[in-house]
Amino acid sequence: MALSHPEWTIKTTLEWTQNHLENKGVENSRLGAQWLLCGATGLSRLELYTNYDLPLDAGQLAVLREGIKRRVAGEPLQYILGKAGFRRLEFLVRPGVLIPRPETEVLVELVIAELKARETREARETRETQGAQEALSTTRILDLCTGSGCIALSLLYECPGVELVATDIDPEAVALAWENAVALGLDGEKLRVIEDDLAGSLVLEPAMQRSFDIVVSNPPYVPTCELDNLPLEITNFESRHALDGGEGGLDVFYRIVQQAKMLLKPGGLLACELFETKLDEAREYCLGEGFVEVATHEDLTNRPRIITARMPL
Repeated sequence: MALSHPEWTIKTTLEWTQNHLENKGVENSRLGAQWLLCGATGLSRLELYTNYDLPLDAGQLAVLREGIKRRVAGEPLQYILGKAGFRRLEFLVRPGVLIPRPETEVLVELVIAELKARETREARETRETQGAQEALSTTRILDLCTGSGCIALSLLYECPGVELVATDIDPEAVALAWENAVALGLDGEKLRVIEDDLAGSLVLEPAMQRSFDIVVSNPPYVPTCELDNLPLEITNFESRHALDGGEGGLDVFYRIVQQAKMLLKPGGLLACELFETKLDEAREYCLGEGFVEVATHEDLTNRPRIITARMPL
């Protein structure tokens, strides 16, 4: 690769990288070039354009060359950079753990809306029955299949009054979620991250039963037959285990519903992200299991993506 001259500046390097990525058929080549250069130099995207004449040193060029090579091979930018933005935070990411995606931000938004409604309802009930000075009860949330921890930590950051338990069957994901918690300063007593097959150990603890206000999850949900139809960036680099939802895409979801019935308080909410063609089937299953107020919600691309369901009072 020709990129090696010590006098390459931000401007010339950015132009060369964009053209190289475009010629290799990489989508969004300009944005990719910007982020790769940010990763190599430590500059923000804005700082790239205010430092056009700044030359790259040999170490920065070496990092950039390696990043370009990996991107041309199809590896996601997030894995190359080791980080991904999600809502208001930046998360550490690495191969083996799914990259946080914008669609899941809608799931977090729905949970936050539930928290706000709950807070308003409890405040009103407190004023009516116990006086305005009575403290509100702490909302307890269970995040299943936490992965990088993006759901749990976003909720803890944006709604600091909640208590959270996050689980994942993959020890690498558990370690990464806790690493993110530490990096974000959210590793306090209100967060517990455990290795578990969904909530298998929690349902065996009497103190955990009927103790959660919300169960939220972005579980493996892609039907096995659809896995090979996903973009190569996903199929070649992301964890198949974290994607595969079984033959019908709902194998893990069915287990979540059964466990949620044991763990949710009366009136508690279940919220899950699912495959776009499986929402109707999931809705019927929830109704058949006794949930009420079952609703489906669209993602940012207007595709059915999320189901919410409530335990009866």
